[in-house]
Amino acid sequence: MNTTTDDELTSFQTGFALRPDLVFPVRSTEDVAAAVRHAAEAGLPVSVLATGHGLPGAVEGGALISTRRMDRVSIDPGARTARIQAGVRWGQVVAAAEPYGLAPLNGSAPGVGAVSYTLGGGLGILAREFGYAADHVRSLDVVTADGRHRRVTEGSELYWGLLGGGHRLGVVTELEIGLVPVRTLYGGSLAFDGREVDPTAVLRAYEEWTRTVPSALTSSFAAVPYPDVPALPPHLRGRYVVSVRVAYTGADGERLVAPLRETGPVLADSLRVMPYAESRTIHSDPDFPHSYYGDSAVLGELDVERVGELLARTGPGTGAMVVVQINQLGGALARPAPNSVPYREGRFLVRLLTGGGRDRARALLDPAFRLLAPAALGRAVNFAFGAGDRTEGLYDAETRERLAGLESRYDPASLLRGRG
Repeated sequence: MNTTTDDELTSFQTGFALRPDLVFPVRSTEDVAAAVRHAAEAGLPVSVLATGHGLPGAVEGGALISTRRMDRVSIDPGARTARIQAGVRWGQVVAAAEPYGLAPLNGSAPGVGAVSYTLGGGLGILAREFGYAADHVRSLDVVTADGRHRRVTEGSELYWGLLGGGHRLGVVTELEIGLVPVRTLYGGSLAFDGREVDPTAVLRAYEEWTRTVPSALTSSFAAVPYPDVPALPPHLRGRYVVSVRVAYTGADGERLVAPLRETGPVLADSLRVMPYAESRTIHSDPDFPHSYYGDSAVLGELDVERVGELLARTGPGTGAMVVVQINQLGGALARPAPNSVPYREGRFLVRLLTGGGRDRARALLDPAFRLLAPAALGRAVNFAFGAGDRTEGLYDAETRERLAGLESRYDPASLLRGRG
């Protein structure tokens, strides 16, 4: 059952070393329970690895439970639900649900692990219409630090804590999630050349536009200074691309986005009606393993001038590729839910991502986040890429205290330390 091969430690995130003392390549909930009991008896802390997209940092020592072999998906079209194991990726769920005219509340990248994503909240493509992915979980199968398998449902304290708190309270082996009746959507990206159009002007137009759109429309703003390297497509090399991405299930998408087209000359326009299975093209996230570091700030309001200064500090003049993404929140994301996903009052989420080593990345990103501090409510746990060792701001005080109480009850020896 134990192995330490390099293949087993392969992760989408290549920037953080994984050097556990033991690796458990599990295939079932029973395997997970046995691994947890073995680690507890040996006094080894436990980490969990599915796809490795959301690794908060390096793993040194301890036991690592690899769930990638637990990749079964089953759809109940009548109940509009899916059962997904811990190693399942979102692309698998989208493909399994599509024949029934159903869709999960997945994120923008099909290769992301569905369970870890959901345990961190899950801010998806249609989030403003349907809420967080965590809001649609029917049940969880979890192995707690005592090696016991439990199935938990709404109303239990573990249900509340796991959905938002992640693997802090146990190793989740399977979820039953609700699906939504969506076959097609209107979506895509409207891109501008940030060297020809003032990025702050695009941001200002975007912020004003977000105040006019219905809650069924989910959108984000992005600014990416692409390096001039042969590995990139010719149309992106050396470009500073500023874009607005849209996902909407209504019939009047063209009318709603018309004001954005007046912002300036359009570099690229991929907005169209598409099958839900093509929704991955809205963001076109990288699908190859690479190194990255990032963090986030949930904002009560979007100060355009302050964020415009952030764009200036992270743009082409920095000499680094810093990805800025600003997600509009609100709508169904603001609705109360019986889970520990915090900061539902936030109006925007700012995410910054860059490559390179951690020290260099923090030298770029930390000053940018200090600019946002006056309006920041906190940070998003799903977007602390390499910054998860800094726990401040991940939860509000009340949620943090309640989670700490649950950890003391279910994991008094601090056996579990999460991962992605």
